[in-house]
Amino acid sequence: MTEFSQRSGLRVAIIGTRGYPSYYGGFETAVRRLAPYLADSGWDVTVYGRPGTTKADDPARDARVRTVVTAGMETTSLSTLSFGLTAVLHAMREKPDVALIMNVANGFWLPLLRLRGIPTVVNVDGIEWERAKWGRAAKTVFRLGARMTARWGSELIADAHAISARWKKEFGRTSVFVPYGGDTPDVLPVSEGLSHRGYILLVARFVPENTIVEFLEAASVLAAQHRIVIVGSSGYGGPLDERAAELAEEHSNIQWLGHVSDDQKLYSLWQHAGAYFHGHSVGGTNPALVQAMACGAPVVARDTVYNREVLADTAVFVAPDVPAIIQALQTAMAAAHSFDPSEIVARAREHYSWEGVCEGYEKALLVQLPDHAVSQDHNPAR
Repeated sequence: MTEFSQRSGLRVAIIGTRGYPSYYGGFETAVRRLAPYLADSGWDVTVYGRPGTTKADDPARDARVRTVVTAGMETTSLSTLSFGLTAVLHAMREKPDVALIMNVANGFWLPLLRLRGIPTVVNVDGIEWERAKWGRAAKTVFRLGARMTARWGSELIADAHAISARWKKEFGRTSVFVPYGGDTPDVLPVSEGLSHRGYILLVARFVPENTIVEFLEAASVLAAQHRIVIVGSSGYGGPLDERAAELAEEHSNIQWLGHVSDDQKLYSLWQHAGAYFHGHSVGGTNPALVQAMACGAPVVARDTVYNREVLADTAVFVAPDVPAIIQALQTAMAAAHSFDPSEIVARAREHYSWEGVCEGYEKALLVQLPDHAVSQDHNPAR
């Protein structure tokens, strides 16, 4: 019996993202790679999502992946909880063999899946209750959701060893390490109006814990000498979006692109940047960072245990204050044309490949189904 036939007919429900294929964030990026991978192995894959977040004619859509859109409240505080609940209720009726859950806020609904006899694998993401963007009530919800996840999740996935250590210390739960992956692209053309190694790049969601406030202040100084390209937004508008728009209006050297869903454009921006600033502070393995590494970007990263775990000695680390950011980026730009990307690309390939990531997820799912356990060799059908 082949591995494909052993998996054939197994059903997995993926809950907690905006849908498939979606380009919103790290969870969505992972699902875009994982869902077709599982379909290749013979799984019946259902991805739950939200209204209006995907395109039916998206050329990246794999027709074998079934999508289900459920109702919910699209607000910053209730969207994850409400859409998670309706997806879980739908999955309870269908009773898949296993459910992959993204985001600990959905921990509140894990007892329902347990009641229905559906084992769960939960990606716990970062330490959500420490994110500055959340108010006290939201932080409390995430903390309680984490406790529910620790109590009711059949298996946990952490995308960084440092996250695993936090969960072991605070909740007494072990977890499987599965990071995010990156694609190493061919040499791509430089985006129009830019030059190779001739600009500073930021790619991030506009939330305080990503050091956006400090970077935007630094950008107002750096723009006197360097081109600056800013990719990202808050998703809901607000003061950080307004400040980015003001800077782009005031400085001809600053370009704000907002959210960019075109992978090839993002890869080109990373590949040709003179310096890529990565200010994320409370997540684990960040998908944008891994992809920047795979593209060979010269990285200047906020000094955190998570960023050091991912980058090792392939980047420059900086304190989250404006003078330090300015100095580090100026130094990086001065050396940009002599930067050799081979070391950082090699690290991405060795430790953060999508093949390894998808294998890790599939193994975690199969462990919950002992009657269907198979060897860990590659599926010859792939």
